[in-house]
Amino acid sequence: AIGTAAYGTALSETTRALFVGTGGTVVATMANGVALTFENVQDGSILPIRAQEIGTATTATGIVGLV
Repeated sequence: AIGTAAYGTALSETTRALFVGTGGTVVATMANGVALTFENVQDGSILPIRAQEIGTATTATGIVGLV
């Protein structure tokens, strides 16, 4: 697992999934460079996505990148 950098900063590795501690909106730039918005993500969710950055519009907290 990797901890996320400041939102808007590229992660040190592309993830296989994101763990979301406290829910909200997650804006992620995918491995292919496309930004996606996931709304109403619940506490404790795992998003099985290959993310390379967490966007500044993200309201969810406690996000951990799983590699």
